[in-house]
Amino acid sequence: SSHEHKLNFKKSKEVCLSYIQDAMLQKQWKRAAEFLTSYVESLEKDFSRENVGPSEMIWRIGTEILCHHSYSSMKEFNSFIEQMKTLGVKRYLKVCLEHAFHLLCNGLIDEAYQNLSLAESWRFGEQTAIQDKEMKLIRAYRALLDYYSWCKQKNILLEHGQDGFEALPVEQEMHSCFRKAAVNLKEIIKIPGVWDLFVKCYVDLLEFYGDHNEARQVLNEYAYNSKFPANPNAHVYLYQFLKRHGESKKSLVSALKILHDIVPSHELMIDFNTMLQKSKKRRKRRLGLEVIFAALDYAGWKQNAKAWSCLARQVKQIVTSEKHLDWIKQEWNSRKDWWPAFHFSRYLAKRNWQENESLSYEKALVAGILLGKDCKYFKYVSHQGCKAQVKRFRILKKFVNKHSPVYLRISG
Repeated sequence: SSHEHKLNFKKSKEVCLSYIQDAMLQKQWKRAAEFLTSYVESLEKDFSRENVGPSEMIWRIGTEILCHHSYSSMKEFNSFIEQMKTLGVKRYLKVCLEHAFHLLCNGLIDEAYQNLSLAESWRFGEQTAIQDKEMKLIRAYRALLDYYSWCKQKNILLEHGQDGFEALPVEQEMHSCFRKAAVNLKEIIKIPGVWDLFVKCYVDLLEFYGDHNEARQVLNEYAYNSKFPANPNAHVYLYQFLKRHGESKKSLVSALKILHDIVPSHELMIDFNTMLQKSKKRRKRRLGLEVIFAALDYAGWKQNAKAWSCLARQVKQIVTSEKHLDWIKQEWNSRKDWWPAFHFSRYLAKRNWQENESLSYEKALVAGILLGKDCKYFKYVSHQGCKAQVKRFRILKKFVNKHSPVYLRISG
């Protein structure tokens, strides 16, 4: 019966999809392709009984298989994608984007540009308005390729100089690429979202032509507009721009403060700490200590000699002056239960000494102050340093012994 046929078809379709999934998970691309072929053929045979069109699943699965299949060629991939374009009007622009990405990954830049240009001219009734966002993405990615062409022309011009008749067509082509890229890049970054690559390219174009005010406005909007999602890179780009143009330390600190709040483990925290330590304001120096402690809470910083040097230098200054020991105490209170095992074990002391003498020196100074002269890390490193007759380790040992009462005040 018709009802029984539908039930059987539905069951066999689900079983076939599970076989495809299993084959893909095991990276058996040939087997997955065979099952997908059977799946598509079964759908075609059933069109007379049930209106089942090619779903997004076929597009996604087919693309994945063709990207990994050992016998797949660019010709076959292009053929499959073109079929997906004609069979899925609602997904047309998405398929075009994926096609362009695949072409770019295979170094076919001109073909990708042509593909995006054709997609940009696509019109299909109401679908054109519905897919407005996808169309903006199409234009934005084409703008990236215009930017790429602009970079090539710029490099040619810079390499061969701007003098002579031959430079004129290059410069004209370069300005043409700039205009096409700038219009669409400016358009896409107005939409709230994460547009890192597009923003960087647009700012590069503006800076090259000396429009620094526009570039600053774009970066400020990207970093501070509340409609945009929190994005650490936005503050990184703003900081780098401000630094390139010699802006005030106040502006630089402001940009990095927000970055610290979002990603306390960011690599720029060393720059942030250095700037804060040079400040004459007490609250900024206090923040600097907080920043470097917070960065060293993360495993990725455990072997960072610069970070430990920053912390050692500030701890040494505080201990020597005997001012603001409460700063160290406040930071240490929340860490004294886990930092000893995380940073100052005997195993790490041995490893650090073997791999990086400077790192072990900075860490030993911090360990000696925070945990006292009986700390395993400090004892091992200072012993090895003195044994190797390295002068600074003898000085280090004397310094920690001299200021041993500080440990009692911090730990108390």
